Amino acid sequence: MAKLAKVKTTENEASVDDFVNGVADDQKRKDTLVLMDMMQKVTKEKPKMWGASLIGFGNMVYQSPTSGRAVEWFKIGFSPRKANLSIHVMGIDPAEREAVLQKLGKYKTDGGCVYINKLADVDLAALEEMIVATVKGK
Repeated sequence: MAKLAKVKTTENEASVDDFVNGVADDQKRKDTLVLMDMMQKVTKEKPKMWGASLIGFGNMVYQSPTSGRAVEWFKIGFSPRKANLSIHVMGIDPAEREAVLQKLGKYKTDGGCVYINKLADVDLAALEEMIVATVKGK
């Protein structure tokens, strides 16, 4: 295993509840609570803040398949951004990811993230399947 690289986004003791309550958009805040419940149910882990705006569940060492760089990271996490919900799904088997994305609904993807405008745009069972597959892959 490569030496762990230092990254600026790390787990911290900031209040997840305070962060969620500070999400200005009412629908995004409701979606955040649903997504948190779903990830907590799958991981059996409590949500933790990572950096100023990421909510993560569990801990692991993630090694980039392209650079080989290893960092401390969460098993699964997301950020309720102004434009969308950014869900971090690194480590999922690529074939499994594609199969789930076929069923997911309206989304965009880039690298290890899936971007959803609102949960009403996607199939929640498919989203939970993606969360399970991501956590299982770690």
